[in-house]
Amino acid sequence: MTVKPIVLVVEDEPLLRLFATDMIEDAGFQVIDVANSSEAIAILEGRGDVQIVFTDVDMPGGVDGIKLAACIRNRWPPIAIIITSGKPWPSGVTLPREAVFFAKPYRQDRIVGTLQRMAA
Repeated sequence: MTVKPIVLVVEDEPLLRLFATDMIEDAGFQVIDVANSSEAIAILEGRGDVQIVFTDVDMPGGVDGIKLAACIRNRWPPIAIIITSGKPWPSGVTLPREAVFFAKPYRQDRIVGTLQRMAA
């Protein structure tokens, strides 16, 4: 039995979270989905098998996707990160090492291709 790479989807909008989850599962990955950064950090603290985090930038609760990505890079350096947003990447903010940014609406084939490269 082949073990599917695990992707943690962090998206506060339920329909967008469902869309991302379906897209990533259809590409052959196992998905854990959460609605905010606090839930994401709790999952990462409790599991050692998450390979990729797919996060939106704008989320409630004070810790947005950019801060979440910085936290992941600091605490869990091997985890790959995909960041998405409906807004352009903020000027003056550095993308975390080995992270990729996609503006919404993103092309599914580009996201899937990036996930497959990150999981290889």
